[in-house]
Amino acid sequence: QVQLQESGPGLVKPSQPLSLICTVSGGSITTNYYYWSWIRQPPGKGLEWMGAIAYSGSTYYSPSLKSRTSISRDTSKNQFTLQLSSVTPEDTAVYYCARSEAPVEFQDYWGQGTQVSVSS
Repeated sequence: QVQLQESGPGLVKPSQPLSLICTVSGGSITTNYYYWSWIRQPPGKGLEWMGAIAYSGSTYYSPSLKSRTSISRDTSKNQFTLQLSSVTPEDTAVYYCARSEAPVEFQDYWGQGTQVSVSS
């Protein structure tokens, strides 16, 4: 049973970077052929896929967020991270990490989500 858990600050100031960690248990983030994504949901809006890192370490990003987004991993800790720079109140959302068999879609395991608020 794969489990994912997001962690990080719940409140970030505008213009500051956001860093979140997803800790994975029950499966390795290097196992073929899985992808590990960051997805967010702003209040009252739908899910937005942000990016992913593959079992191989390759990264994929949403075009709308690519310039501000960096996904990396620490295989020794079975964790992958999200860094989002220059945040604004529009980045306020519940942030999820998830697993899939493709970079963008078909997520099968999700974390519970973590609320991130960007203050004005």
